[in-house]
Amino acid sequence: MDNLVNILYIVAFALFIYGLMGLTGPKTAVRGNWIAAVGMGIAVVATLIAVRDTGNWILIVAGLVVGVALGVPPAKYTKMTAMPQLVAAFNGVGGGTVALIAWAEFIDTTGFSAFKHGEEPTVHIIVGSLFAAIIGSISFWGSLIAFGKLQEILPGKPIGVGKLQQPLNLLLLIVSVAAAVVIGVRASDGGAPWWWMVLLLIAAGILGLMVVLPIGGADMPVVISLLNALTGLSAAAAGLALNNTAMIVAGMIVGASGTILTNLMAKAMNRSIPAIVAGGFGGGGTAPGASGGEQKQAKATSAADAAIQMAYANQVIVVPGYGMAVAQAQHAVKEMAALLEAKGVEVKYAIHPVAGRMPGHMNVLLAEAEVSYDAMKEMDDVNGEFNRTDVALVIGANDVTNPAAREDKASPIYGMPVLNVDQARSVIVLKRSMNSGFAGIDNPLFYADHTSMLFGDAKKSVGAVTEELKAL
Repeated sequence: MDNLVNILYIVAFALFIYGLMGLTGPKTAVRGNWIAAVGMGIAVVATLIAVRDTGNWILIVAGLVVGVALGVPPAKYTKMTAMPQLVAAFNGVGGGTVALIAWAEFIDTTGFSAFKHGEEPTVHIIVGSLFAAIIGSISFWGSLIAFGKLQEILPGKPIGVGKLQQPLNLLLLIVSVAAAVVIGVRASDGGAPWWWMVLLLIAAGILGLMVVLPIGGADMPVVISLLNALTGLSAAAAGLALNNTAMIVAGMIVGASGTILTNLMAKAMNRSIPAIVAGGFGGGGTAPGASGGEQKQAKATSAADAAIQMAYANQVIVVPGYGMAVAQAQHAVKEMAALLEAKGVEVKYAIHPVAGRMPGHMNVLLAEAEVSYDAMKEMDDVNGEFNRTDVALVIGANDVTNPAAREDKASPIYGMPVLNVDQARSVIVLKRSMNSGFAGIDNPLFYADHTSMLFGDAKKSVGAVTEELKAL
């Protein structure tokens, strides 16, 4: 049976890796998810076989039932626009689970002093459990804050304690590590009292809160990736403590992929990961009339004028942002694009890596509306197209289209790679108002001579443009 368990684990790992390879492209992502899910199912079966003689099957079955009951409905019924919140919540559940495993291991071994059968815990069990407890707690509570900000239960702006923020975070980290050291040292001396573990979990949990609270909404895609990486690392550490090969491999895969994605997201924003963790960037708010004290007036347009501009264009590039997600306008955009294509207009979609609230957010929304994957262009591929584009249609995107990132060295986003929307011959921006994006800064694009603003709910505005196109 042990050989069977090992064989099943090897098959599961192979499916994990093969499934992950499928996630590198939108055309194979769904298949990759299914392959990885089958691998996880095999890993669960292998684990159940491994604990066949020691497990409490009533509790195991109850846990499986509860997990399915809590996991399937939100995954099935959550709208694509709320997918970032779901990712944050599920990631938090993973981190919290790892912290609980560490707590259970601590209780089961009486403070890591000895197993029930008299076996002394090894160093890798103690270190793995304590590391998992700290990182799992940080991930759980940090993910809750990320969920709250994405769901707008909490303000998207940075929430902190000013200059005391970093010293407080450092103090919480020191307390967590110190508690872990005491527990480890006392493992060979009768075991540490239970309250040391409680202190560790509480300090790490507060640290998770204090790390994410000061981070603004503009950095949320990076935060989600970072928390995902932390959850993976904590799961791997817990697997080390439990001597569970499946948890070790799966956790390392999640941790490695999350780390790589975090680094890519940070580069896409021209921000270092320490600067993001330090917080303070991205808070929303109302934009002034223009930068530098000069008051300019944005030029409004109508759905009819927008329809005429696009109907007689050779190429239109749609630039989706979070405003499209909030308005759930992706299906309306697809209908409008189909009408334009029927008139001989070439329609492309420019996707910025950090548009929306999670990596790939815009791709997911457009794919839901059955937009062709070939029409979705990444930033590096599409930026050279704008200078020969007749109309760029910006739908709820702010910071990722801000030319100040290229031109204004005083701008907080200077150096951040952005879409060269301002180079198009004509720009139409769909927004509810002149409020700034999550970075909380003004966008000179909105006041440019070749830019016009179509105010209102994005879905209704696109629908009105579509009706005008039908009449042409």
